[in-house]
Amino acid sequence: MKNSALMKSVLIVIVAFWSLQSKAQSDEHLAGSPVKWMSFEEAVEKSKTEKRKIFIDVFTDWCGWCKVMDKNTFPDAEIAKLLNEKFYAVKLDAEQTNDVVFRGTTFKFIPSGNRGYHQLAAALLNNQMSYPNFVFLDDEFRIIPIYQGSTSLPGYRKPEEFHVFLSFVANDFYQKMNIKEYQKDYKSPYASLSPAGPNKN
Repeated sequence: MKNSALMKSVLIVIVAFWSLQSKAQSDEHLAGSPVKWMSFEEAVEKSKTEKRKIFIDVFTDWCGWCKVMDKNTFPDAEIAKLLNEKFYAVKLDAEQTNDVVFRGTTFKFIPSGNRGYHQLAAALLNNQMSYPNFVFLDDEFRIIPIYQGSTSLPGYRKPEEFHVFLSFVANDFYQKMNIKEYQKDYKSPYASLSPAGPNKN
């Protein structure tokens, strides 16, 4: 019994250390990112002086595909340009323990099992807690449904794939048509990867 308890304690310490190390590596990587990432609170504050749409990357420290997005997709020049020029780009840890106060409501961390979740992430994702996951808000903080009527865009996306959704929202096409209609006339800036040619938007 003692050995079992000891092994459990050692395992907890190892997992905690790995999580902290992983977070430190992630923070270090994002510090060099061309995307001007900010917290949700910072985006809301900036919206008071200059209204913009908000792009939210809902992630966790243990999500492998989230790290691939950070390494391959977000640093892409076309992606970073759209995010910086058209949005306030937010990183939201779905398991963060800090409270977030928004419009009079305090969103908290809820312990659950070995981990837990943050109420703001759950609200934004409509309780569909998969990662990575992306949410777009208009300049009045309303969720923009862009993918099959869903309130979020789940899953890893390569730059040329992700750009379609970003440009769809950035240029307000979501107000006129659905994403499938948009894709028919979409002009990709990734000429070498797509026969569609350069982007005219």
